[in-house]
Amino acid sequence: MSEDLAGRLTVTVDLDGITGKAGLMDRVASALALPDWFGRNWDALADSLSDHTVWPEGAVEQGLLVVVRGWRPFAERNPDEWRTAQDVFAEAADRTPALAVVLALGGTS
Repeated sequence: MSEDLAGRLTVTVDLDGITGKAGLMDRVASALALPDWFGRNWDALADSLSDHTVWPEGAVEQGLLVVVRGWRPFAERNPDEWRTAQDVFAEAADRTPALAVVLALGGTS
């Protein structure tokens, strides 16, 4: 089964140089322009990814594609945190048909 991702508002989360969970949360919050009250924990991330009211303008109508780049070094340094991040991304995408999260396999440039 394939899903057409064309036409969705695309947001890139670049994890290049990130060494821990706090940095990951900061990058996601910045990329998605999450509100200041974003809790920077796994539950808050799952809720924000599934909550259309905090999505970037136009994303609800178009759908939202989150592309995660530069994740491999983070995953190697933080395998437990990375598994949790993947679970959160997958759960949010499963709960929210307008959301797709993809892991870019190429470089960060």
